[in-house]
Amino acid sequence: MPPKTGAWPARATLQLLARLPATATAPGLQVIGILDVFTPDVTLEKFNDFYLVMPFMGTDLSKIMKHEKLTEDRIQFLVYQMLKGLKYIHSSGIIHRDLKPGNLAVNEDCELKILDFGLARHTDSEMTGYVVTRWYRAPEVILNWMHYTQTVDIWSVGCIMAEMITGRPLFKGNDHLDQLTEIMKITGTPTQDFVQKLQSQDAKNYIKSLPKVQKKDFASILKYTNPLAVNLLEKMLVLDAEKRITAAEALIHPYFEPIHDLEEENEAEKYDDTFDNMDLPLDEWKRITYREILNFKPPQLSESKETAV
Repeated sequence: MPPKTGAWPARATLQLLARLPATATAPGLQVIGILDVFTPDVTLEKFNDFYLVMPFMGTDLSKIMKHEKLTEDRIQFLVYQMLKGLKYIHSSGIIHRDLKPGNLAVNEDCELKILDFGLARHTDSEMTGYVVTRWYRAPEVILNWMHYTQTVDIWSVGCIMAEMITGRPLFKGNDHLDQLTEIMKITGTPTQDFVQKLQSQDAKNYIKSLPKVQKKDFASILKYTNPLAVNLLEKMLVLDAEKRITAAEALIHPYFEPIHDLEEENEAEKYDDTFDNMDLPLDEWKRITYREILNFKPPQLSESKETAV
């Protein structure tokens, strides 16, 4: 890791250590974990650099989709793993907020792990809207609700799944308003009940100004696709976040019946947000970070192909 030059990088480090626990390296977890963290600096006064050791995964979903057409079985298995990872993350009270193909690592055995928790936040945190890469961004994020829910990640999974099926992004907007327009071409214009839930008056006015569009049949967009996959997508890509399927609910959808195994699904301990809102001087952040690194206990791995990166 690069040298730390301010309080925020130090705080971000502590948050990262909390969000990527050693337990996430256990078999069957679809979340990247820390194998080790260390510093070559032998005293607090000299402490300037540290290194995180994580599992070597080989590639990511973005690269895979660029070079090959995914089979139905492979899409099913990859989406299943995404949702398993989200069930684990969401059970801890965390929202990832930046799910996209490039943040989904895949190894040679088609095992998937969710990466990059730099934008992750506790469920109760106040959040601004402009975070997720546009094409995978949920409509409530575009509309800048201050307290959106964990189902923003489900919307992203739906966008990724549709892209794996068709080979192209489902909603490819040129800017955030165009993105919203592209979404509504498929989901249809929001209902009045949905509009009333919006906190922003500007968002309400914008939605009301749009021409009325009927919802499209997903089956007509995803031709020759497994009807169960289409049904799942319709439940994930719901405009109203309160009506969108959760990760736990999606995992028991009939689409996953051939591969679903409840014993392989994991839930996490609640995220310790002690460091999130602390306002400390730089020297204190440095001391806390150094202490956390020295106290880190690597997981015991009985058998592993994992390599430091």
